[in-house]
Amino acid sequence: MLTQERGDLFVGRNAEDKRGLLRLRYPMEHGTVTSWDDMERVWRYMFDCLGAQFTVKPEESPVLLTEAPLNPRKNRDIAAKIFFETYNVPAFFVSMQAVLSLYASGCTTGAVLDCGDGVTHAVPVCDGYAVTNAITRIDVAGRDVTNYLQLLLRRAGYNFHTSSEKEVVRTIKESKIMYVAHQYSKEEELEQKKEVDVRDFRLPDGSLIKICGERYRAPEVLFQPHLIGLEYMGVHECLINAIQGVDLDLRKSLYSGIFLAGGSTMFTSFGDRLLNEVRRIAPADATTIKIMAPAERKYTTWQGGSILASLESFAPMWITKKEYEEHGTNIVHRKTF
Repeated sequence: MLTQERGDLFVGRNAEDKRGLLRLRYPMEHGTVTSWDDMERVWRYMFDCLGAQFTVKPEESPVLLTEAPLNPRKNRDIAAKIFFETYNVPAFFVSMQAVLSLYASGCTTGAVLDCGDGVTHAVPVCDGYAVTNAITRIDVAGRDVTNYLQLLLRRAGYNFHTSSEKEVVRTIKESKIMYVAHQYSKEEELEQKKEVDVRDFRLPDGSLIKICGERYRAPEVLFQPHLIGLEYMGVHECLINAIQGVDLDLRKSLYSGIFLAGGSTMFTSFGDRLLNEVRRIAPADATTIKIMAPAERKYTTWQGGSILASLESFAPMWITKKEYEEHGTNIVHRKTF
């Protein structure tokens, strides 16, 4: 998160603290970097914070960078160039978020559904390696839920116009009052009969707003993207397509080992709804379907990355500064996949 006013730039926590006075912008859109200048500012802020707290210096710190699957290959080149040439890091590696999330769960085989802020992807992983030809990705995720919630609140008479006010909408979205309906049509019937609970939410200025049908309608776009005019499959179909894309003899183990990751899977009843939808459309031979939803799944990518980077067996996988100087960005694609 970055903000700017009269030439002053604020990043991270500083931007959050001053958001009411500033215009916010993000360096990433749908899991892909859209402003490398802003992304570099975020990384500089990260190193500054680590240096202040732990006396960490970039030139002494290998960097493990995570990315969503099916990202443009050139983005790895740009990232490697920034870390090696600007920050002079000793080693660098890029890993897929879903694979790291699975490592955090202590498993090496499973189907990971990772739904974050900008992108949702389903990744089959076998023996620690992603089955790349079966990966399914949709550009529908948490930010779309935020945008739809903003629209629903406007229809209810609550206007959130500025970028800082949109952060308030995001806070509402991430609160415990939001949930995924077990059956959307039945929830709509209850709402028509005024039988859906109305919840109060206190805004930063102390005022209260009442939230009713918006509580389940906004997250519904993850399962029905057509509600916001997007021609994508739902997250449940994304998961099924990924599992069905692997060899027949592997599917059983993937259906019995589905792992959730990412902040947008944290909605109340998300896992229950996903299980119902998968059971409804899965092939008849998928007799055992299990979904694991770790309580800390919002952070499992980071946890898996910390585990991987600390393993002695991972040491040969790092792209070293010397290798980068000898081979350039080509080495990035030879040692990452």
